[in-house]
Amino acid sequence: MLHRLATGDRALLPDRVLAKLDRVAADLGFTPDDVTMAREGLVLIRALVPEGFDDYISRVERGLDDPRYVSLIKRMWRAAEWEPDDPRVDELATALADHYLAHPSLLPIPAGLQARTDGANRYSLLAHHREEQKPAWARLNALVEAHLRSAGIDIA
Repeated sequence: MLHRLATGDRALLPDRVLAKLDRVAADLGFTPDDVTMAREGLVLIRALVPEGFDDYISRVERGLDDPRYVSLIKRMWRAAEWEPDDPRVDELATALADHYLAHPSLLPIPAGLQARTDGANRYSLLAHHREEQKPAWARLNALVEAHLRSAGIDIA
């Protein structure tokens, strides 16, 4: 417990989640920066949608067992360094949206978010976390959301 408290946000996440974060770094080749950003996002999800956190973690766990999903997520993390008008952003947005449509259980929307009266605000905080620092992500997210909405997926 002292070690977890000394490492800051590690105290804010359950052991099950910390083990998964360690796994993605060791076994799946995610960088330390990727893991740090994922940890920040998970802390934010747990704070904003605590009732949907376990469902969200289950979605992530299913995704980590899907090599295509892992490949897309790694590309998404790399896209943070691209220019917003890079044509790879369009290609990646289409690939992500198509994968989510084919595998809706992987949609990164925590359960319970839609039912909240402030769900749209909370979704915006989650979905657009760090976009101001990574303009390509802002465009990527907007394109993925547009694809999903056009396919009938209800996004807060």
